[in-house]
Amino acid sequence: METLIEGEARALCRVDDIADGGTMGFPPAPGGFSGLVAWRNGEDVRVYVNSCPHIGTPLDWMPDVFLSRDRQHIVCATHGALFSPTSGECTHGPCKGDYLDAVKFEIRDGIIHVAANAGL
Repeated sequence: METLIEGEARALCRVDDIADGGTMGFPPAPGGFSGLVAWRNGEDVRVYVNSCPHIGTPLDWMPDVFLSRDRQHIVCATHGALFSPTSGECTHGPCKGDYLDAVKFEIRDGIIHVAANAGL
């Protein structure tokens, strides 16, 4: 298996812990400020820094609540910006055309791993 992350890694959760079509938030790395958000659709998984590119506020409305009502977009709780969960691109809102910061990850034995310092 090709290694996508360098250095020490931290485990986020099992892929199956994230509801199909859902998201889950994770706290910042030790000493970090921004947490992470993982999105899953079947076997497709993406991990982003939980920070709006507009002004850096967390995206979630409440813990683990990141998606629009129709579950088609990740939404910024501060300004209502909409992001594609597959690309992280802002498609509507004050940061239209910007992207969420994607986090490199690996799935090992069904567990999502990121670099230990992801989100710093």
